[in-house]
Amino acid sequence: MNLHELNKLLGTPELVESRIDGYLKPKGRREKPVLFAQPAVDEAELRGHVEKAEHNLKFVQDNLKLGHYDWCITGCYYAVYHAALALVLKSGYASKNHDATLCMLIKHYYRKGVSKNEITLINKFFLDYHDLLFYAESKARREDATYSTRYKFDKQSVEQLRVKAILFVNKAKEILGERQ
Repeated sequence: MNLHELNKLLGTPELVESRIDGYLKPKGRREKPVLFAQPAVDEAELRGHVEKAEHNLKFVQDNLKLGHYDWCITGCYYAVYHAALALVLKSGYASKNHDATLCMLIKHYYRKGVSKNEITLINKFFLDYHDLLFYAESKARREDATYSTRYKFDKQSVEQLRVKAILFVNKAKEILGERQ
C-alpha cells in the first residue's frame, strides 16, 4: 500500500470500515473471505504468532552475521507480519490478507487527535503512524528482496530495518500484555 493510500485510510474511518466489510465477504463463487470474525480469542494461536515473530527476529540476527541480507529483509517483514496477525486475533478476527491486516490495525490500534495524556497512553499501548507506515513499507521491501534477482543489500539499512522490526514486535507484545 502506498503512502497516499495509507494516509487516506488513516484519515477516513468510513473507508477503513468499507474495506473491512469487503474483506469479510467472499469474492466470486469460489473465493473465501480473507478476514474472519472469531467467536473467541484463540490464545494458543495468538501466542504462536508472537513466538513466530520472535523466531523470525532470531533468524534475522543469525543471517546478518552470514551476510544474507535479502533473507534478513524477508525475516523482518514476517516478524512484523506475525506480530500484526497476533494483534488482529486479539481484536476478534483472523486475517489471510496483508491489506485486511493493515485495515484492522488502523481500526483497532491507531488513534489521532487526542490529548497529551491520551497520546502518552497511545504511545505505550497503541500503534502510532510510524509503526503502521513501517508495516506497509516492509512488505514492499520484502517483495523486492524475495522476488528480485538482487541479493546484495546494504548491511546498515538491513540493521536499521531489524531494529524497527524488533521495536514493532515489542510494541505488539506490550499491547497484547506479553512480558518482554
